[in-house]
Amino acid sequence: MNSVKGMTFLEVLIALVILVTGILGAVAMQAVAKKSSFDAMQRSVASSLAQDIISRIRVNDPSTLVNYKGTTFGSGALSLIKSCNTPDALCSDAELAQNDLYLWEQALMGADVKAGTTNKGGLVGARGCISHATVTTNGITRNLMTVVISWQGRVIINDAYSGSANACGTAGDKRRQIVVEALII
Repeated sequence: MNSVKGMTFLEVLIALVILVTGILGAVAMQAVAKKSSFDAMQRSVASSLAQDIISRIRVNDPSTLVNYKGTTFGSGALSLIKSCNTPDALCSDAELAQNDLYLWEQALMGADVKAGTTNKGGLVGARGCISHATVTTNGITRNLMTVVISWQGRVIINDAYSGSANACGTAGDKRRQIVVEALII
């Protein structure tokens, strides 16, 4: 009596199908993880940029808060009038605000990382908006600064900010936003 040992061709094919399915699933999972990682990095950069401009605003004189207002930051419309980054440069509060906004806009556009002359850092399609309002509670008036940063994500979502008060940037099904409010005394 001969005993048959080993695997049949059908068993080998089934094992290969299971193995290939597992490998394809791992590759698809890696692609989703890469997209999610990019979106998380963009949100982290946006949060950091919002905190950066709020810190710059807090350092300056509260009487110049209106100099920080605007809705087109990230479009490249600002130019540097006077650099306030050296100890020898004496800047007025208004010049300091203009310098702060220029540097912040450059960061929004990713001008700190370049490949040749093309900006490669920053957020994708970033726009920044800054608004100012006064709030009175218990007889104390404070300045409320709202910083909104919008950018383009990689996946389609529902644009919750379309038509709202925080509608900064171009509306679209890939727009992401972060809204940060800060009281300035």
